[in-house]
Amino acid sequence: MSSIQSTFHFSRAFGHHRMSLAAYCIICCRRIGASTPPPQSTTYWRDIRNIIKFTGSLILGGSLFLTYEVLALKKSLTLDTQVVEREKMKSYIYLHTVSLDKRENYGITYQARKELHKAVRKVLATSAKILRGPFADTFSTIDVEDHECAVWLLLRKSQSGDRTARLQAVQEMSETHHWHDYQYRIIAQACDLRTLIGLARSKESDLRFFLPPPPLPSLNEDTCIEEELRQLLASLPQTELDECIQYFTSLALSESSQSLAAQKGGLWCFGGNGLPYAESFGEVPSATVEMFCLEALVKHSEIPTHCDEIEANGGLQLLQRLYQLHKDCPKIQRNIMRIIGNMALNEHLHSTIVHSGWVSILAEAMKSPRIMEASHAARTLANLDRETMREKYQDGVYVLHPQYRTSQPIKADVLFIHGLMGAAFKTWRQQDNEQLLTEKILEDDARYTTCWPKTWLARDCPALRIISVEYDTSLSDWRTRCPMERKSIAFRSDELLRKLRAAGVGDRPVIWVSHSMGVKELSKDSPALKTLQDDFLEFAKDKNFQVLNFVETLPTYIGSMIKLHVVPVESADLGIGDLIPVDVDHLNICKPKKKDAFLYQRTLQFICETLAKDLED
Repeated sequence: MSSIQSTFHFSRAFGHHRMSLAAYCIICCRRIGASTPPPQSTTYWRDIRNIIKFTGSLILGGSLFLTYEVLALKKSLTLDTQVVEREKMKSYIYLHTVSLDKRENYGITYQARKELHKAVRKVLATSAKILRGPFADTFSTIDVEDHECAVWLLLRKSQSGDRTARLQAVQEMSETHHWHDYQYRIIAQACDLRTLIGLARSKESDLRFFLPPPPLPSLNEDTCIEEELRQLLASLPQTELDECIQYFTSLALSESSQSLAAQKGGLWCFGGNGLPYAESFGEVPSATVEMFCLEALVKHSEIPTHCDEIEANGGLQLLQRLYQLHKDCPKIQRNIMRIIGNMALNEHLHSTIVHSGWVSILAEAMKSPRIMEASHAARTLANLDRETMREKYQDGVYVLHPQYRTSQPIKADVLFIHGLMGAAFKTWRQQDNEQLLTEKILEDDARYTTCWPKTWLARDCPALRIISVEYDTSLSDWRTRCPMERKSIAFRSDELLRKLRAAGVGDRPVIWVSHSMGVKELSKDSPALKTLQDDFLEFAKDKNFQVLNFVETLPTYIGSMIKLHVVPVESADLGIGDLIPVDVDHLNICKPKKKDAFLYQRTLQFICETLAKDLED
């Protein structure tokens, strides 16, 4: 690669110098002829010999200077092949040292060399841009494989001013699986933020593209991680929070581990330190102080100015330490992911999030067989990816498909909304049975899925964007123990609508899939329920909505003693669309036994028929 530039530039420089010498000789001859009378024969030949000597000296000196510069330049641009072989076994970039000899840094010689090197670097950049591939063997003195040059060319292409070229470069990187370890590390160390996030959101990317997170600062000897978590929470403003969050934030800060242990008795072990738990549903929730702080931090992270405070007070590093300590505690990890995902909604924090090492953690989590873990990571990375994403996914809005970058055009959205005591993932799992429970089948096993919309529907309808929504319900959230006034269903609806609009819901055709939501406001014969029913029917008929209802025929067991029919047939009839009774209870009405079960197949048929025209376009 260096030889083509050295030879090319040498030819141009030598030719230019030769023309200058020729011009100088002509001028000398003219001046000699014009300033003296016609010389005698001996004088004339003496002058000619002097001119020849002077010209020869210039040519010889200039040639030696150019030869030296070309050899020096060749040495600086030629890659040591022994170094290449050594570096193939290592995980860092080899850098040539710079001479400290001050004599090389001053004078005309230094300036000439500087300009010569600058010109050759420009030739190198132009050649790489034109060729878009390794240099021909006839012009190269570097004994390296083709993909050695491809690494650097792809890296340069990924930083192009052309967005299409950047996306293509990231895709080519992610699809490359034959590189050596050190080549992946070259990309990891040299790529920019945009490329790194793109690789994390590419399905086939090798995890060697991502450097381990930087070392975390050491803890003070007189504090523990739980204490630092409480200090972080205490540093945040208590403004712009609803009353329930203020209440529990205050409670988490006011109660120390020792006082809680004395009041309630018993300890849970977290990170080597004993933390108390609550045994009753009194004023103190049934969670550790650590979980208390995380729950409060989740709500703080929904406020942009509080995100800035979390970052400024070392929250990214502290949460990373907590995440690594509790690899066996999915609930703690989910709350931490929720906080990082909320912070990623603020674009001015992207650089800090990346530099703190979170992208490597998220890239690994994306490949997890645990659907919930992968979906939380996918949400955060989507919020970081401003190269391909216009939408932003706020807390509780999770994309089940597509979670990676894709060239597949998305034609419509399918939204899954859980009901009472439900959640964004567990509500839509496959129906449990004794065999599955005893055999402890993994989540990615073909016989069982913890989220059938992601596993089954995404494969059957790849042109759909599938979103699952999570929100607070009065029985499943610790807000139920808040002494302050609870939020109304109207407030929750407005909040959910705002989040869905930020995610781009409404820009495409939408299908809603929902499970029962039975709260006091929607109890039988309630005025609110009647108003909602009438408004929905009028709107649905006006817009010609297609509706499909499933209703359970079996009672639901609550514990071993109580059974009840949660939604009878008469309550399930909306007065529009098909109503199909199914021999299951209320909990399993949204959980098909297997992929070829009637519940799933009829749902799939409805989606495909309703969106037939959109999916064909």
